Order: sequence, then structure tokens, then C-alpha cells
Amino acid sequence: MRRRIVIVYNDPTLSYCRGRVEEKSVLDIISSVKAVHKALLELDYDVTLFSLIPPFSEARKRLEVLHADVVFNLFEGFCDQPETEAMVASELSELGFTYTGCRPKVLKLALDKARVKQILKQAGFKTPDFQVLTPETLDTFNLSFPCIVKPRADDASNGITEDSLVNDLPSLEKQVQSVSKSYRGGALVERFVDGREFNATAMGSTQIQVLPASEIRYSLEPDIPQILTYEAKWETESPYYKGTKNVCPAKISQRGLREITDTVRSVFELIISTGYARVDMRMDEAGNINIIEVNPNPDISPDAGAALQAKAAGMSYAEFIGKIVDIALERDHNGAENPPDDRGGPGFAAADTGKHSRIQTN
Repeated sequence: MRRRIVIVYNDPTLSYCRGRVEEKSVLDIISSVKAVHKALLELDYDVTLFSLIPPFSEARKRLEVLHADVVFNLFEGFCDQPETEAMVASELSELGFTYTGCRPKVLKLALDKARVKQILKQAGFKTPDFQVLTPETLDTFNLSFPCIVKPRADDASNGITEDSLVNDLPSLEKQVQSVSKSYRGGALVERFVDGREFNATAMGSTQIQVLPASEIRYSLEPDIPQILTYEAKWETESPYYKGTKNVCPAKISQRGLREITDTVRSVFELIISTGYARVDMRMDEAGNINIIEVNPNPDISPDAGAALQAKAAGMSYAEFIGKIVDIALERDHNGAENPPDDRGGPGFAAADTGKHSRIQTN
């Protein structure tokens, strides 16, 4: 009998999402749903689409009557409610579904970029020095310029513009005020690493596969900050979009590639444990890899970084999507529904501390 797969996702086409500054990134989930649906049909699954709309209490009721052999989880959270991404995954766990992607505790953790960086630092990984600031705590700033200022708990380059790279206190104050006003959790202020930018996707459960790395190449005017802004991902007529390119596989030495691969594998084992995730990195002046962000359940649309990396690894798009399903089935078969520690992957006990775009970097 054909397995029944239900694709669960947040429907952003309704009015409650309209008018957002980042409307294009929110609406991009639809392209992923269509592509995954097509791929699963090619793999001869019985596929059904299942959209969720707020409030979460109503979404929970819909999930309680869902029938599926596997849930393909493309839910990214309701607009302005990023915490609901982990809440839906938690509901799927409690209802006993086999579902794709990362565990709810990992999704919840990833909403706090500062906490993830703290865990990475305590585990010995290189990540740029950082602070979380609000307008009220600006006087505690103790990093050296230049710095990049971004939302503490958002993705898809939301809130990142060319003004996000700051070189003095007035610019810092302006950006911290702007980010704190528009996004929850305050501003993550991070020492800027001005080097080559890479990302790579890892996936698996008992066996972890790191896909070929991509490099983000910039061909921008010298006076424009070389950073992955919202425009670089979503505004097709902007200089940033036209001057930003995803090169996969990355052209890098074997030694550099090995360092990236080993780093991504170790970060996956520490933070993620099971599912699929992308790690974003920059190379510093000494040639060392610095981890910028860890992104569970990244964009998997056909033109996104994860899919391009899968293609570079020799997988068709359908094979890539099929592997995501296989990982979910393998995880549940082995009884690895949740990591043993309540903060994420197995490495958390030793490191105790307090989606969508063509470029595909959160």
C-alpha cells in the first residue's frame, strides 16, 4: 500500500500576512510546498496538502484529526508568531506522528541566536563575539567596530539592510533602536567578520551526511557592505540581489573544505541531532571558519541553497526530498523521537549555558 504523506504548512496567502515589510519572504513558502508536493508524487507517495491558519488553538484541533503515515513538516510559524513553528512540531510529536525535520526543542532553541552562539562558544567553536542590546542597554556595548546588527530571533535576512553594518556609536544606536522596535528579543550585535562566506547543509539521524558547501559571492560596489541583506534574497531589481551569487560547490582548497565539513558535522551533532539543518559561516583574516548561524529546517525549494547542495552531491530534487522522508522514518524506527537532553542534541549536556530564498541563508 502506498504511504500517505501529508504536507503541513502555514498558509501565508490570507490577509493576516499582507502588508508585512518582509511579505516576499513569507509568501515564498508556497513555492516550497508546490515543489515538495511534485517531488513526493514522483516518488509514488499518496500526497495531501494540509494548511494551518491561526490561532494556534484552531491549528491544534485540525492536527488532532489528521491521518498520515508521514507528515512532511513545512510549517514555519504564523506571521509575527515565530514561536508557533516549534509549537506545531511539538504537537506532531505529542500526537505520535512520524514527521520530517528537526525536533521542537531544536526549533525553539534556534529562535534565540544569542543562546545558540553561547552554546557554540562553550563547546569550543569559533563564532564572532556578540552582545544582545536594547536602547536601554546601549551603554554596556563593549565590542570593537565594525559590527553587524540584526534581530535576535528572526530569519530569512529579515531586518538586515546595508545600514546593519555599523562602524560608530551613532550608527549602532540607530540600528539597535530600529531592530528593537520592529522585532522581539532585542538586537543581536556581532563583531563583523569580513571574509569569504560559506554555508553547508547536514542531514541525517544515525548517519550524518554533509552536503557540498556553497559560497556566497559578492560583486557589489566597494562602498556597499558585503552582507546578505533582505534585498539580496528577495528584491530582484536591487543592486544587492544582482550583486550576490550562490556558488555551489564552493571553490575552496581541500583543507578548507575539510574544515567546513568537519565543522558542520560537529555542529549538527551538538545542536541538531536529527533532521536537516544549514550552518552559515565566514572565514576570518587568519583563514579560520567562524560560525555565524545555525538554521534548522532551512528552505528546501528547488532554487535554495540546500537543494543546490543536494544536486552537487548527485541527488535529483525528488531524491533529496525522499531522503528527508527516509530520515524521519529511520529516526522513529530507531526510537530517536527526542534527544535525551531538553535543550536539543546530545552535546547540550556538555555545553550547558543559560527560509526562503534563492541564496537560502537565514
